[in-house]
Amino acid sequence: MSFTRTLRAVGGVAVAGALLFGSAPAASADQIRDDQWPLKAFDAESVWKVSTGKGVTVAVIDDPVDSDHPDLRGNVLRGKDVESGGPANHEDQRDHGTAMASIIAGHGHGAGNSEGVKGLAPGAKILPVGIPSGDSIPDLDSGGLADAVNYAVDNGASVINMSFGQSTLSAEDKQALSNAVKKDVFLVVATGNDGVGRLDQLTSFPGVVAVGAVDNSGRVWDESNYGRQTMLTAPGTRIRSAAASKPYRLANGTSDSAAYVSGAAALLRAKFPDLTAGQIANRLVKTAGLPPGQAGMKLPDPHYGYGFIKPFSALTKDIPTGSKNGPLKTPKGDSAPSAGGATAPGASSTGGDQANGQKASGLGPGAIVGIALGVLAVAAVIVIVVVSQKKKGRNGPPPGGPGGFGGPGGAGFTPQQPGPYQQPGPYQQPGPYQQQPGGPGAYPPAPPTQPPGR
Repeated sequence: MSFTRTLRAVGGVAVAGALLFGSAPAASADQIRDDQWPLKAFDAESVWKVSTGKGVTVAVIDDPVDSDHPDLRGNVLRGKDVESGGPANHEDQRDHGTAMASIIAGHGHGAGNSEGVKGLAPGAKILPVGIPSGDSIPDLDSGGLADAVNYAVDNGASVINMSFGQSTLSAEDKQALSNAVKKDVFLVVATGNDGVGRLDQLTSFPGVVAVGAVDNSGRVWDESNYGRQTMLTAPGTRIRSAAASKPYRLANGTSDSAAYVSGAAALLRAKFPDLTAGQIANRLVKTAGLPPGQAGMKLPDPHYGYGFIKPFSALTKDIPTGSKNGPLKTPKGDSAPSAGGATAPGASSTGGDQANGQKASGLGPGAIVGIALGVLAVAAVIVIVVVSQKKKGRNGPPPGGPGGFGGPGGAGFTPQQPGPYQQPGPYQQPGPYQQQPGGPGAYPPAPPTQPPGR
């Protein structure tokens, strides 16, 4: 099987000698943190007062990770390289896996960890799962993805980040992904960096969260792949992250966007350990935002999905729990996840198996007639009681709160509508992060100053 990672070879911009660890003055080292505009856009300091992702394991299926990087040291588990069978935490050449790990769970370094790259979920642990690559393009035999996903699930990952694309899935791959969905793992996949309206089989697989990229104004990046399967977007332009062959890189790509969504999922899984993956997705969807002038679009939109993530809102807003699957589709032949969260008030916790059991109950025609007559008798009694109550003026409001079962508090997932959670411009920051012609993150991108997208 051939993996085509159109997301991997994002143009890393090497950081020159003045920014090497230990050789730069404090002001230069702080510039790396200052370059992380998504943390400012997310108001990460407020986010970390609510959750840091502590106790959550995020698998990064990618290049192996440099666990000795100062911004990751102590946050990377041993993991496994599925090609060699050895550990996946000693990479010193390929940058992509280390970059994704740092966006998710980097903790920085220096006094108070104020320097270097910090991830959205600095308290989470990274489980690196290395996949083969040559010349920046992975090339796995059949079953490679299945092996990686199965290892991640079997070793405690509740979030899996897959910042790569795959045009076809084998039967083994589909079974592994279905098993991950059944085990209630939150699966994140990047849409790709070709700017085309076509998503591959992995991105389109039921149960995964497909993520596109936006710039710092919240507008979709012009090279972000799109399609009806797109669920969310996240920052993906001018992203500063750690690297293995050099201290840091600067890049564009939906890979980075997916990593931010994985970090947000880790925050939520730590804060709401009883919620299912679908209910976590529900919180991200229901609190997502749209850029100025787009609040009235029909959702999900092929480019934006339900909008860009707003982690603080997802952590703190009063969002109904919703159904176990939330906005996620279930792989064919699978039932809803059995692990995690409570069923929403009024929602059924049973599925198709119950109906099948009724069909196989073996009731004969005589028993069915008897049951029917009994039901009619009970109904007659109920009618008499209701009429009597009406005469006495004792009828209360309809069940389910104001508006009946369909009113406020109703169970289940409802697609997000334009409303209070779609506030314009939350990624457009004051000062140097305002949109400027040719500036970092400007929309549309300014080719002479932007690193390449693949």
